[in-house]
Amino acid sequence: MYTFRILVVDDETDFLETIVNRLNKRKLDARGVASGEAALDVLKEELYDVVLLDIKMPGGMDGIETLREIKRIQPLVEVLLLTGHASVETSIEGMKQGAFDYLLKPMKFDDLLSKMAQAFEKKSAHDKKIRDAKIQELIRYPSRVFEKE
Repeated sequence: MYTFRILVVDDETDFLETIVNRLNKRKLDARGVASGEAALDVLKEELYDVVLLDIKMPGGMDGIETLREIKRIQPLVEVLLLTGHASVETSIEGMKQGAFDYLLKPMKFDDLLSKMAQAFEKKSAHDKKIRDAKIQELIRYPSRVFEKE
Protein backbone atom coordinates (compact mmCIF):
# COMPACT_ATOMS: atom_id res chain seq x y z
CA MET A 1 0.00 0.00 0.00
CA TYR A 2 1.29 3.44 -0.95
CA THR A 3 1.35 6.00 1.81
CA PHE A 4 1.42 9.55 0.61
CA ARG A 5 4.24 11.96 1.40
CA ILE A 6 3.53 15.14 3.33
CA LEU A 7 5.78 18.15 3.84
CA VAL A 8 4.75 20.39 6.74
CA VAL A 9 6.03 23.97 6.61
CA ASP A 10 5.52 26.05 9.75
CA ASP A 11 7.73 28.40 11.78
CA GLU A 12 6.05 27.41 15.08
CA THR A 13 8.33 24.61 16.27
CA ASP A 14 5.87 23.03 18.74
CA PHE A 15 3.08 22.93 16.17
CA LEU A 16 5.42 21.58 13.49
CA GLU A 17 6.80 18.78 15.65
CA THR A 18 3.36 17.83 16.97
CA ILE A 19 1.76 17.58 13.50
CA VAL A 20 4.69 15.64 12.00
CA ASN A 21 4.74 13.20 14.95
CA ARG A 22 0.98 12.65 14.79
CA LEU A 23 1.10 12.06 11.03
CA ASN A 24 3.99 9.63 11.34
CA LYS A 25 2.15 7.73 14.10
CA ARG A 26 -0.67 7.28 11.58
CA LYS A 27 1.87 5.60 9.27
CA LEU A 28 1.98 8.61 6.94
CA ASP A 29 5.34 9.73 5.58
CA ALA A 30 5.65 13.26 7.01
CA ARG A 31 8.58 15.63 7.26
CA GLY A 32 8.69 19.13 8.70
CA VAL A 33 10.65 22.28 7.90
CA ALA A 34 10.48 25.70 9.54
CA SER A 35 10.64 28.09 6.56
CA GLY A 36 9.60 28.60 2.97
CA GLU A 37 13.20 28.56 1.84
CA ALA A 38 13.81 25.20 3.54
CA ALA A 39 10.64 23.81 1.93
CA LEU A 40 11.84 24.81 -1.52
CA ASP A 41 15.24 23.20 -0.91
CA VAL A 42 13.52 19.93 0.06
CA LEU A 43 11.08 20.04 -2.88
CA LYS A 44 13.94 20.50 -5.35
CA GLU A 45 15.36 17.17 -4.16
CA GLU A 46 12.33 15.05 -3.17
CA LEU A 47 8.79 14.46 -4.43
CA TYR A 48 5.83 15.07 -2.14
CA ASP A 49 2.11 14.60 -2.61
CA VAL A 50 0.76 17.17 -0.14
CA VAL A 51 2.29 20.25 1.47
CA LEU A 52 0.81 21.79 4.62
CA LEU A 53 1.96 25.39 4.41
CA ASP A 54 1.65 28.11 7.04
CA ILE A 55 0.70 31.43 5.43
CA LYS A 56 2.25 33.73 8.04
CA MET A 57 5.95 33.06 8.47
CA PRO A 58 8.59 35.58 9.46
CA GLY A 59 11.74 35.97 7.44
CA GLY A 60 12.35 36.04 3.74
CA MET A 61 9.31 34.27 2.32
CA ASP A 62 5.70 34.19 3.46
CA GLY A 63 3.34 31.35 2.61
CA ILE A 64 1.95 32.90 -0.60
CA GLU A 65 5.44 33.49 -2.04
CA THR A 66 6.40 29.96 -1.04
CA LEU A 67 3.23 28.59 -2.66
CA ARG A 68 4.11 30.26 -5.98
CA GLU A 69 7.56 28.69 -5.95
CA ILE A 70 6.24 25.28 -4.87
CA LYS A 71 3.87 25.24 -7.84
CA ARG A 72 6.75 26.19 -10.14
CA ILE A 73 8.98 23.38 -8.80
CA GLN A 74 6.33 20.65 -8.38
CA PRO A 75 3.16 21.76 -10.19
CA LEU A 76 1.12 18.69 -9.24
CA VAL A 77 1.77 18.76 -5.51
CA GLU A 78 -1.35 19.77 -3.60
CA VAL A 79 -0.92 22.55 -1.06
CA LEU A 80 -3.11 23.08 1.99
CA LEU A 81 -2.66 26.52 3.51
CA LEU A 82 -2.69 26.85 7.28
CA THR A 83 -3.34 30.10 9.08
CA GLY A 84 -3.90 31.21 12.61
CA HIS A 85 -4.83 34.62 11.27
CA ALA A 86 -8.10 34.33 9.37
CA SER A 87 -7.68 36.51 6.31
CA VAL A 88 -10.16 36.10 3.51
CA GLU A 89 -7.98 38.10 1.11
CA THR A 90 -4.87 36.01 1.74
CA SER A 91 -6.81 32.77 1.48
CA ILE A 92 -8.36 33.87 -1.84
CA GLU A 93 -4.91 34.82 -3.14
CA GLY A 94 -3.65 31.39 -2.11
CA MET A 95 -6.47 29.67 -3.98
CA LYS A 96 -5.70 31.78 -7.07
CA GLN A 97 -2.07 30.64 -6.84
CA GLY A 98 -3.12 26.99 -6.89
CA ALA A 99 -3.67 25.99 -3.26
CA PHE A 100 -6.04 23.06 -2.80
CA ASP A 101 -7.73 24.62 0.24
CA TYR A 102 -7.01 26.38 3.50
CA LEU A 103 -7.57 25.54 7.15
CA LEU A 104 -7.72 27.77 10.21
CA LYS A 105 -5.51 26.97 13.20
CA PRO A 106 -6.31 25.43 15.52
CA MET A 107 -8.09 22.70 13.60
CA LYS A 108 -9.31 19.27 14.53
CA PHE A 109 -6.75 16.64 13.56
CA ASP A 110 -9.43 14.50 11.89
CA ASP A 111 -10.44 17.50 9.74
CA LEU A 112 -6.81 17.94 8.72
CA LEU A 113 -6.52 14.25 7.84
CA SER A 114 -9.70 14.44 5.77
CA LYS A 115 -8.48 17.48 3.80
CA MET A 116 -5.11 15.84 3.21
CA ALA A 117 -6.81 12.69 1.93
CA GLN A 118 -8.93 14.79 -0.46
CA ALA A 119 -5.83 16.63 -1.68
CA PHE A 120 -4.00 13.33 -2.20
CA GLU A 121 -6.94 11.91 -4.16
CA LYS A 122 -6.89 14.95 -6.45
CA LYS A 123 -3.14 14.63 -7.03
CA SER A 124 -3.50 10.89 -7.66
CA ALA A 125 -6.21 11.54 -10.26
CA HIS A 126 -3.95 14.06 -12.04
CA ASP A 127 -1.03 11.62 -11.95
CA LYS A 128 -3.22 8.88 -13.43
CA LYS A 129 -4.40 11.12 -16.29
CA ILE A 130 -0.80 11.95 -17.15
CA ARG A 131 0.26 8.28 -17.06
CA ASP A 132 -2.72 7.25 -19.19
CA ALA A 133 -1.94 9.98 -21.75
CA LYS A 134 1.69 8.84 -21.95
CA ILE A 135 0.62 5.22 -22.40
CA GLN A 136 -1.80 6.19 -25.18
CA GLU A 137 0.96 8.17 -26.89
CA LEU A 138 3.30 5.16 -26.73
CA ILE A 139 0.59 2.89 -28.13
CA ARG A 140 -0.03 5.27 -31.03
CA TYR A 141 3.63 6.13 -31.66
CA PRO A 142 5.83 3.31 -30.32
CA SER A 143 8.93 4.55 -32.18
CA ARG A 144 8.96 7.68 -29.98
CA VAL A 145 10.38 5.53 -27.20
CA PHE A 146 13.70 5.70 -29.04
CA GLU A 147 13.63 9.45 -29.74
CA LYS A 148 15.82 11.76 -27.71
CA GLU A 149 14.11 14.59 -25.89
